Amino acid sequence: MSHRLTATARREQILDVALVVFARSGFHGASMNDIADAAGVTKPVLYQHFDSKRDLYAALLDDVGARLLNSIAKAAAEASDGKSRTELGYRAYFRWVAEDHDAFRLLFGSGALRDDEFTIAIREITEEAARAVAPMIDVDIPEEHRRTLAHALVGLAEGASRRLVELGDDFDPDLIATEVSALAWAGLRAVQPIDDG
Repeated sequence: MSHRLTATARREQILDVALVVFARSGFHGASMNDIADAAGVTKPVLYQHFDSKRDLYAALLDDVGARLLNSIAKAAAEASDGKSRTELGYRAYFRWVAEDHDAFRLLFGSGALRDDEFTIAIREITEEAARAVAPMIDVDIPEEHRRTLAHALVGLAEGASRRLVELGDDFDPDLIATEVSALAWAGLRAVQPIDDG
């Protein structure tokens, strides 16, 4: 006798399967039939949970982005100073990439960036990550400058991750985090306060 999933569990299962399908085929290359087949459900079951392929993809971006941001925030909250906050934040980020290449591809692959609605959703995730990073920059500089540097730090992690995912090999996320956070921390320490004189 087969066990029926609850609506919440079924939705999570569909999101998990859709992540793999969309990450490998892109938004335009994947169909609702592909996702239904991979999930072992019928298309009507998909439409019970999501109004359209676009709705499913947007929900997936939100879900994946929230998981990434929560893991970074949780890790950084355990830190006692800026240096350890930087390292723990990068460690959470690189562990997320190492454990789920498909999630990284979904957020930062080129497919989502060809659609205005999805581009806005991804920009919001990047903006939220930069907002979380900005307090690490403990230097007397204008807030707008601090936010620009925070985006640079987020871009540093994204750029390194893009290369690692493209190589396709497993990598040690803690080692990469140690190296990238050392680079970031050295850069942050070199930022000079604004001289009003």
